[in-house]
Amino acid sequence: MPKIKTKRSAAKRFKVTGSGKIMFRKPGKSHILTKKSRKRKRNLRKPGILSDAMMKQIKRMLPGI
Repeated sequence: MPKIKTKRSAAKRFKVTGSGKIMFRKPGKSHILTKKSRKRKRNLRKPGILSDAMMKQIKRMLPGI
C-alpha cells in the first residue's frame, strides 16, 4: 500500500500540541479591526482548540500525527 498524503492546506493551518489536542488560529484578526473591541481583539490572539467533533475530520487530513 502506498503512503497516505497529508493535506497541505490543513498542515499549514493546524498544529498538534504535546497532549494531542489540535490548535488553530482564530479567524477575524486580519482586517476591519477598528469596529472590534479591545477585549475581542485580545481574545482573537489566543489559539483556538478544536472540539472533539472536528478532531476526527482534521486528524484524517493529517495522517502523520
